[in-house]
Amino acid sequence: MYDRTYYATHPDMMECVSNEELRARHLVGGLFRSGEIILTYSHGERFIIGGAVPGKGALDLPRQQEPPSTAGHSLLERRELGIVNIGTGEGRVTVDGETVMLAKYETLYVPMGTTDVSFAGDGARFYLLSVPAHCAFPMRKLTLTDTSPMERGSLEASNERTIHQLILPHSCQSASLCLGLTMLKPGSVWNTMPPHVHERRSEIYLYFDLPEEDRVFHYMGQPDALRHIVIANEEAVISPPWSVHMGSGTRAYAFIWAMAGENQDYADMDVLDICQLA
Repeated sequence: MYDRTYYATHPDMMECVSNEELRARHLVGGLFRSGEIILTYSHGERFIIGGAVPGKGALDLPRQQEPPSTAGHSLLERRELGIVNIGTGEGRVTVDGETVMLAKYETLYVPMGTTDVSFAGDGARFYLLSVPAHCAFPMRKLTLTDTSPMERGSLEASNERTIHQLILPHSCQSASLCLGLTMLKPGSVWNTMPPHVHERRSEIYLYFDLPEEDRVFHYMGQPDALRHIVIANEEAVISPPWSVHMGSGTRAYAFIWAMAGENQDYADMDVLDICQLA
């Protein structure tokens, strides 16, 4: 059922891990394959990270396969789901018989207890994020105009960007999942400035809208011992609670950030001065 499983890591492993091992433990690639739903599983906050590319057909969200006592049950029996269309074409998501159309950058929150979810739309590319939930909230579609965008950074500092807070308590109720979209302005390449750590939440970044020949250098690790992973278009990275997360690309791009943990306070972070990093 899961293409890969990622296990939780300790910061001590950063001292001796090779680049190949670092990528194997934190880089999530190969999510978007035509005609398939790809799901990966992270033990950090029990995230499911996935992609669905229906092409000219339709795809159904898989059901649970194990343990045997839950085989055949809905994957969302005890989970909530966030869906973002990052493709060029409009997509169709059907949730327990109700159909919702999603254009590029549009998001759908799907509650715990949902039985069936299917995807369709040639040109649509659905990014999927699911975490455990303790209660069900109403399904909601969100567009970039549904929340007040946050303008941050400057062109002079190469980090002018717009932050869209989509699934957060002030915009869309959820049990644990927080999700948003950040879009860098042309000429800007740095994201998540100032850098920070939040010990009470894990975070997933998906980098996209990046030309095939370009890359993002994603920085992680403890502030005094940074490492980096080179990331291509439509690849994600798992950021543990103890890790700094920031990146710089060879040109402007967009990224989706998703968090889950013991709180949903967007401002709950330990902000670092760039001069503290080593």
